[in-house]
Amino acid sequence: MKETITLGTLAKMIDHSLLHPTMTDEDIVRGCEVSKKYNVATACIKPYCIPMVRELLSDSEVGVCPVIAFPHGNSATSIKVKEAEAAVLAGGSEIDMVVNVGKVLSGDWDYVSAEIRAINDAVTANGAILKVIFENDYLQDEQIIRLCEICSEHQVAFVKTSTGYGFVKQASGMYSYRGATEHHLKLMRKHSSALVQIKAAGGLRTLDDLLQARELGATRIGATATEAILEEAKQRGIQSAA
Repeated sequence: MKETITLGTLAKMIDHSLLHPTMTDEDIVRGCEVSKKYNVATACIKPYCIPMVRELLSDSEVGVCPVIAFPHGNSATSIKVKEAEAAVLAGGSEIDMVVNVGKVLSGDWDYVSAEIRAINDAVTANGAILKVIFENDYLQDEQIIRLCEICSEHQVAFVKTSTGYGFVKQASGMYSYRGATEHHLKLMRKHSSALVQIKAAGGLRTLDDLLQARELGATRIGATATEAILEEAKQRGIQSAA
């Protein structure tokens, strides 16, 4: 039996992203209002504003999702663990973290595995869940596959495609990124345990982007265009309830 898609099910696929470095407190407040209006899964935020966001969302079902070691994942493991613990204790119910991309590219899988395990242990011990961001634009397929295997071994809650800030220098000298691609989503779903969910992030701006990610096995997306996506869903006749 095919699942009926409703506005509610689509909204609960979205982590509303409030991560741009220029965001002011007023921007965060407005972002939380959008998060509550549409009853999304979480507001995805920078760690310093956890107390403010927790208060703003206290009368809602929207979770607080701080992102640690953002956007490049280069802090020492001990610092990433402390940041994750502090984020959970401050009120984060879900934690997104960025892998150490340089260690992934170096093939230092013992380091990468130990770090993911340590952070996941710290997060789950305090009652939250972990999403591991790969930053696929920097990686080859074999590295993405190995990360999926490691995350499956450590039973993390989600693997995630991108930060949305992993810009790659092109031959022209300009920087750009692809974000969540069909190829990478298929690859991650194929090589992750059935218990590990997929979060698509980076470049998802329309309802069709969300629906394609869902079709490819993603159960969560990161988006700044939450309002536009869900208003488009309304315009296309998707109802609030089945």
